Amino acid sequence: MVKLRDRRHRDRERRFVVEGARELSCATESGLALATLYYCEELLATGARGLVDRVAATAAECQPTNRAVFERMSYRHTPDGVLGVASMPDLELGRLPETADALWLVAAGIEKPGNLGAMLRTADAAGVAGMVVADAATDVFNPNVVRASMGTLFSVPVAVANGDVVHDWLDRRRIRVIVGRPDAVVDYHRAELRGAVAITVGSEHAGLDARWSSPRHEAVRIPMAGRADSLNAATAAAVLLFEACRQRRESDSTPG
Repeated sequence: MVKLRDRRHRDRERRFVVEGARELSCATESGLALATLYYCEELLATGARGLVDRVAATAAECQPTNRAVFERMSYRHTPDGVLGVASMPDLELGRLPETADALWLVAAGIEKPGNLGAMLRTADAAGVAGMVVADAATDVFNPNVVRASMGTLFSVPVAVANGDVVHDWLDRRRIRVIVGRPDAVVDYHRAELRGAVAITVGSEHAGLDARWSSPRHEAVRIPMAGRADSLNAATAAAVLLFEACRQRRESDSTPG
């Protein structure tokens, strides 16, 4: 269990850890099948007992542990007594839904697990059709991604692919690409963000690489009033996604 914190071990075993009652509930409700559920009666949070009972009714093995063992397995300072192991699901681009005029989020080269998890939470809140992780610098099954996503890793359709493959996929589906760049000329609220659109945000350290500078991509900026010249990647994604949501709501409420 401790080894599964390491990406190499996760990739070799094709398994990952989901910790916490909220995250496990979201995972199982989305259809993710747990191989094993570990639980500690002494640490069980309110409501977690029902989760244990639901998982026990499936094919998963339910393994009780004492507090010392559970705390050794746990990734958290204050564990709530439930921790599951599951096989990694398929994250191919082909799993994403065919949806007309959909809003997508592309996270390109995001290196911080916390940012990737927060972007998943925002994507879930904005109702995106799916999130594409391009040129992943951290894997989506990192325990910090699972935790920061608050379980939305399992509610948002997610795919992971090389950046070139993602570009081809966007072109085939005729999805307009909106890239967030500090050096862009157009303010984000002046861009057309309705229809089939992919909001694309790069890493805080390196930004978006040259592949996202194509003339067919539309670059937008978030105006900055202070000394900082850019926002946290997850915050920038939230600003752009919710502007797209605002524009779509206005279109829906306009008569005729």
